[in-house]
Amino acid sequence: MAVGLGLICALLSALGTNLAFLFKHRGAVAAPDVDMRHPLHSAVDLFRSKWWSIGWGIAAVAFALHVAALSLAPISIGQAVLAGGLVFLAVLAERFFGFELGRRQWVGIGVVAISLSLLTLTGGGGGGGASSGYSLAGMIIFEGIAICLGLLLVFSHLIDRLKAQPGVLLGVAGGLGFGISDVAIKALSGDLDSVPLGLLSPWSVIIITAAVFSFYASARSLQIGDGVTVIAVTSVAANLSTILAGLAVFGDRIGDTALEVGVRLAAFVMILVGAALIPAPVRAGEALEEAAEEESVAEPVRPTASPA
Repeated sequence: MAVGLGLICALLSALGTNLAFLFKHRGAVAAPDVDMRHPLHSAVDLFRSKWWSIGWGIAAVAFALHVAALSLAPISIGQAVLAGGLVFLAVLAERFFGFELGRRQWVGIGVVAISLSLLTLTGGGGGGGASSGYSLAGMIIFEGIAICLGLLLVFSHLIDRLKAQPGVLLGVAGGLGFGISDVAIKALSGDLDSVPLGLLSPWSVIIITAAVFSFYASARSLQIGDGVTVIAVTSVAANLSTILAGLAVFGDRIGDTALEVGVRLAAFVMILVGAALIPAPVRAGEALEEAAEEESVAEPVRPTASPA
C-alpha cells in the first residue's frame, strides 16, 4: 500500500515539476532580463510575473510530493518514475503551451527518459537510505568538479565557439546546481545525528548557494534558450549528476552482474544520444522573434514632418 502511494506521489511530482518548468518559462520570457549585477531586483521582477509565481507554487507542491515519494517507495523506483517524467514535458509542451515538436525531438526525449529509468532501476544498493553514509573525499571531489563545471558553463559566453547555445549551456549549469544541492541534502541527512539541525555543516552553505545559483541560471536560460530544450537539458543534468554522485559519493554499485554493468553503460551512451536529439526550434520562440523583428523594422519608417 505504501509503495503504491509512493509511486502515485512520484508520478504526480514528475507531472508537477515539468508543468512548473513550462509556467516558469512563460513567466521568465515575460519578465525583464535577469541581471546578476542586481540580483534582488531581478528576483522581484521574476516574481512580479504571474506565470513565474504560479510555476514556483506548482514546483513547491511537486517538491513536497517528491519527498513523500522518496519516503514511501524505494528510491530507485521513485527516481525512475521521476526521470521518466520527461515524457510529460513533451506532451504538455506541445498540447497546451504552443510548442512544436517533431518526431526527432519526441524520440530524443523518449530515449533520455528510458535511459535515466534504466540507470535508476539497475542501480545497486549502498546509497539508497535517506541517511546513508558517504565518502568525504568523494563528496569534496564530486562537488568541486560539479561547481567548477557549472561556473565554466555560466561564463561560457566569453568563449566565441560556445556562444551559439548560451541558453542550453546555462540550462545545464542550472541542472548541475540542482544536482549539487540534492547531493548536499542527502549528505546532510546523514550528519543530522552529529550536527544539531545541520546548522554547522558546510553542506548547509553548499545547499543554499547552489539553490540560489540554480535559481538565476535556470531563469536566465529560460529567457534566452528554446523552452523545451532548456527544460530537458536542465532535468537531464540534475538527474544524471545525482546518479553519478550515487556511484562516486554514496557507494552505489554500477552493477552486480555483467548484464547490469552493460545496461548501465549503454544507458549513459543513450542519454548523450537522446540529448542530442532534443528540440531547438519552438513555435512560441519563433513568434516572439518575429514580433521583435517587426517592431525593430517598424520604428525607422515612422513618418516625419516634411521641411517647409
